[in-house]
Amino acid sequence: MTLSYIVRRRIKGVLILGLWAACAECASWASDADEPPADAFRVLPPAAKEARVITPYLDYQTEMAWQQDDERRKAWEGLRTEQDLLAVQQKVEEHLLAMLGGLPSERTPLHPRITGKVQMDGFRIEKLIFQSLPGIYVSALVYVPENGNKTHPAILVPSGHSANGKVQYQALCQRLVQRGYVVISWDPVGQGERSQFWDAKAGKSRYNLICAEHAVLGNLAYLAGTNLARWEIWDGIRAVDYLLTRPEVDPERINITGTSGGGFQAAHIAALDRRIKVAAPSCYITALPMRVYNRIFQDPDSDPEQDLYGMISNHVDNAGLLLMMYPRPVFVAAAVLDFFPIEGAHKTVREVTELYSKFQHADRIGMAEGYHGHEFSLENQEAAINFLDHFNGLPARRGLPPVKELDEETLQCTGTGQVMLDFEDARSLMDVIREYYTEHKNLPAKTLKQLYYSDLYPRINSWFVAEFQGEIPGREEIRWETRGSSQFQEVTIDKYVLHHSKYLESPLLYFHKTDGVQRPVVLWLGKNGKATKQDWPTLVKYLDAGYDILSVDPRGLGETRMAYKAVSPDDPALAQLDFDRAYVSPVSGVLADYVYNSILTGRPYFLQMIEDVEIATRFFKAQVSLRAELAVAGSNGTFTLASAISETLPSIRLLSEPDGQLKWSELVNQKTELWPIEYMLPGGAYIH
Repeated sequence: MTLSYIVRRRIKGVLILGLWAACAECASWASDADEPPADAFRVLPPAAKEARVITPYLDYQTEMAWQQDDERRKAWEGLRTEQDLLAVQQKVEEHLLAMLGGLPSERTPLHPRITGKVQMDGFRIEKLIFQSLPGIYVSALVYVPENGNKTHPAILVPSGHSANGKVQYQALCQRLVQRGYVVISWDPVGQGERSQFWDAKAGKSRYNLICAEHAVLGNLAYLAGTNLARWEIWDGIRAVDYLLTRPEVDPERINITGTSGGGFQAAHIAALDRRIKVAAPSCYITALPMRVYNRIFQDPDSDPEQDLYGMISNHVDNAGLLLMMYPRPVFVAAAVLDFFPIEGAHKTVREVTELYSKFQHADRIGMAEGYHGHEFSLENQEAAINFLDHFNGLPARRGLPPVKELDEETLQCTGTGQVMLDFEDARSLMDVIREYYTEHKNLPAKTLKQLYYSDLYPRINSWFVAEFQGEIPGREEIRWETRGSSQFQEVTIDKYVLHHSKYLESPLLYFHKTDGVQRPVVLWLGKNGKATKQDWPTLVKYLDAGYDILSVDPRGLGETRMAYKAVSPDDPALAQLDFDRAYVSPVSGVLADYVYNSILTGRPYFLQMIEDVEIATRFFKAQVSLRAELAVAGSNGTFTLASAISETLPSIRLLSEPDGQLKWSELVNQKTELWPIEYMLPGGAYIH
């Protein structure tokens, strides 16, 4: 879209929302004229230094999470009978399945094969490959006791986040098998021998095998209206199916335990598979509102499978997962110094314990905590195993048996070390995600406008607008504050802060000529927020063409960015990124965690960006031109956002052509691995 095209389409009183960046042609018209100083574009005081900061946006997200948690707790307080509890349990299960996009409907043949055995003292380790879905190969280890008993209780040990997957958790498995359990432990997709992005020439994944592959897979799954957890849970359910084919396994004594990502899997698999009789998740259970800021400062890696869309707003949270296990025995292992806050573990376990106790099952729920960091410590393992032994009818014992840890090669199930290399018919989960979308794309879906104006829409269209007088703004009002102005040639640059939603502050710039003539207005949002000094050559062309310019920072961008470089401690390459790239990294970064927080609370960040545009236009109409007609323009990859604004906000026309359009459906169809995390919209592939 050229500037001459804009001029031809000029309409008196029209507000044009120029989103993110002007087109490349406009950007090439840089003027040789002097530019305003950088301070003319700054509204808020600069951060003193890079540091962890509880930003207004984090306060806003935390408050939203706790408000939704309060709603859940109030509903639970009304449970009077066991039937009431079972009704809530059923509702939580329905929500959980909906957030996962359902589970596969068919248990296809497992085609299990034992690829090797390792003889140990008193037990053996079998190397197993099975297919949880056709072409989805799962590498697993089965630990079998050799104590003379015909049948044994069995236990699943899903692996937590570790590059070598199941190998990392062999010590726990050896302790369990020596207590008399048949143990199965497997590599989650994207870890160990199940890399989905393996570079055979380099001999490694294109991403790290701890969390990064999960980020790539999980982000795409959101767009398809599902979640990576769907397939992780299904692997566990199929592991139960496999155990039940073993003659050594007592089908009435199936258990599960795991830590970290394994604790996540243990909680979800046990919640959805009632064949599991006892569950003992470790280093996962907490209250999710406590993770809103904690995740950025302590655990910034992207874990989309742990952020189900609406997990808090749908009144599930970790308490809901534990409630789904009722009345089965459940034991929670926790760590005082964990990045899963211990206070949240206490709160969650206390809530569910009250319900177990109300219906005479207080002995079926327990908790242990150690004064240490994120680990399934020996004291916690012993407490959990003692709990498991009790409910599996095994004799009480003290202490843990010794273990002999084996190297990675010895426990390798495949010939090459990767299932995707060993099996010609192996399918990538990226293909499976795309197939999921293809199967569902013709079903009825909500429009973007319906999503925007859903129950969580904050009713901006009715907010009160007034000048800021130092008070804390109400939840449904905009308080504008002037922060000075500067003059450059014939242009005045006015600075404002829009205080709204109790916590949020939106820096805003208004560029206008001082001749008193009413002009159309371009709302300019650069790639990283509002206009900066670097954008001046383009801005001046709009000013010379007869436009005023309004520019605002969306929450979490521009001047409202957190001055903190949250990068993964597990991936040294990410730590080498410059601040700007680290901030927006979809693999590990502040903006990604903002996005996942918004998903937990059911109001995606993408919709909140549209909210900020609506707030800016509401301020403009109240203070500049009540009768302004509105239009939107975007280019160079911003067409999707521009189009979204015209689809959702009333009386805003779309002016731009689909230049460099980013379409959610194309991201899924093309199996795009990395894309701007701020464009995350669960189910977006069914909209565009």
